[in-house]
Amino acid sequence: MAATPKQPVQFTGAGPLNAPISGVLTWVDQRFPLMSLWRDHLSQYYAPKNFNFWYFFGGLAMLVLVIQIVTGIFLVMHYKPSAAEAFASVEYIMRDVPMGWFIRYMHSTGASAFFIVVYLHMFRGLMYGSYRQPRELIWIFGMLIYLCLMAEAFFGYLLPWGQMSFWGAQVIINLFDALPLIGPDLSTWIRGDFVISDATLNRFFAFHVIALPLVLLGLVAAHIMALHEVGSNNPDGVEIKKHKDEQGRPLDGIPFHPYYTVKDMVGVVVFLFLFFLVVFFAPEMGGYFLEFNNFIPADPLKTPPHIAPVWYFTPYYSILRAITEDFMLVLAIGVAAYAVLIQMTVRDKRIGMAAMVIALVVIVLMKGGPLAIEAKVWGVAMMGAATLIFFLLPWLDRSPVKSIRYKGPLSKAALTIFVIVFLVLGYYGTQTVTPAGTIISQIGTLIYFAFFLLMPWYSALDKTRPEPDRVTM
Repeated sequence: MAATPKQPVQFTGAGPLNAPISGVLTWVDQRFPLMSLWRDHLSQYYAPKNFNFWYFFGGLAMLVLVIQIVTGIFLVMHYKPSAAEAFASVEYIMRDVPMGWFIRYMHSTGASAFFIVVYLHMFRGLMYGSYRQPRELIWIFGMLIYLCLMAEAFFGYLLPWGQMSFWGAQVIINLFDALPLIGPDLSTWIRGDFVISDATLNRFFAFHVIALPLVLLGLVAAHIMALHEVGSNNPDGVEIKKHKDEQGRPLDGIPFHPYYTVKDMVGVVVFLFLFFLVVFFAPEMGGYFLEFNNFIPADPLKTPPHIAPVWYFTPYYSILRAITEDFMLVLAIGVAAYAVLIQMTVRDKRIGMAAMVIALVVIVLMKGGPLAIEAKVWGVAMMGAATLIFFLLPWLDRSPVKSIRYKGPLSKAALTIFVIVFLVLGYYGTQTVTPAGTIISQIGTLIYFAFFLLMPWYSALDKTRPEPDRVTM
C-alpha cells in the first residue's frame, strides 16, 4: 500500500496583511521543515518548570557566540594577518575605523565573557548532575565545545601581535616541544616555521577565523540536538517525561516558548548591562582581559619580565608549573596509593591487577632513574589530563541521586573545595613563581585530581536523601 504523503501545514490569518505572510510560510513549509523545527525545538519542546538562576548561562553562551562571530566579521574587514602589519592594523581599527574601538572591545570582552558563562554553565552541570544518564553524550559534546573554545581563544590570542601575544604563544607552543618523539616536529608544524613568524600568524588566523568556528558551530548544533532528544535536566534531577497527560505532554514541563524565551530575556538584559559596563568603562579589566604588555608591539629580542596566559587558562597553567622534580616523588606516592585503593576495594581482581601494573609503569617513568621522563613532560601531561578528566564524570559519579540538593555532606564538601581550589590555582597562575606559590599550587593540584579520582568512593559512600517523584518549585 502506498504511503500517504505528509499534508503541509496551512497558515491562516484574519487580516489582509496576514494572508500573504501565511502563503509564504505555507510555501516554505512544503519545501523545508520550518514549522516542525519550530515545534520540536521551541513551541512544543517541554522543559522542566523549575529552572532557576543557573539555567541562564546556556542561552547566554549562545548570545556571546553570536557577539563573537558578528564582531569578528567586522574586525576581519580591517585586520592584516601579517607580522609587519598586524599590530598597526589593530591600532588602525582602534583609532581610525568608525566605531572600531567599540567592535574591538566587544570582541575582547566577549572572549572573557564567553569563558565566564561557560564555566558557570559547567558548574551548574556539576551541581545538578547534568552529565548523568541519559545525558552523557550532551556532556561529551559540551566538553568538546569547551576544548574547541580554548583552542579558539589560544589561536586568537596571537593575532594582535603584541608583546604578551607573541611571548605567550612562544611559551605555549614550546610545551608541545617537550612531548617525547613527536614534540619537536609537532611544535614546528604548529608554528609553520622554526620560530614564531609571519607563517605562524597566518596559520593561527586561518584556524581562528575559519576552521575552529565551523567546528564550534557544528558542536553547538550537536549539543542542542542531543539535549532536545533526551530532554533538559532540572535542579531536582527528576525525569519529567515519566509523568504525562492524555496528550503526552509532561505534567512537570512547560513549553520552552514563550515561557523560557521570555525568562531568558531577563538574563540577557542583565548580562548585556554588565557586559557593556565593562566594554565602556573597564575593557582591560585591570590587565586581566587585555594585558598592558599587549599594547606594545611584539619584539622577539625583548622578553617581558612576567609571561602568563589569559586568566581563563591560568588554573591549568598553575598545574603545569606545579610539576617540579621534587614534586614527582609525591606524585609517585599518590599513584601507588591510588592503585592500592583500587586493589583493596574493587571486587574484580583483574581490574586490581591491571591498576597495579599501570601504577608500576607510571612510577618507573616518574622516578625510574634512566627510564624516568623529565618533570616538564609530566607537567604538560598533567595540564592536559586536568581538562580531559571532565569527560569521565558520567562514569565516575556513583551517587544514587543526581542533584546536589539530595546529595550528602561528602559530595557537597568535595564540590565546594574543588571550586575554591580551581579559583586559587587560577590566581596563582597569574602570579610570578615563588616557593610559597609553588607549594600552594602543588597542594591545589593534588586536591584538583582527588576530586575526580576519588569520586567513585565518596559519591557511593555519601548519605543521600531520596529524590522526589515530581519536580519541586
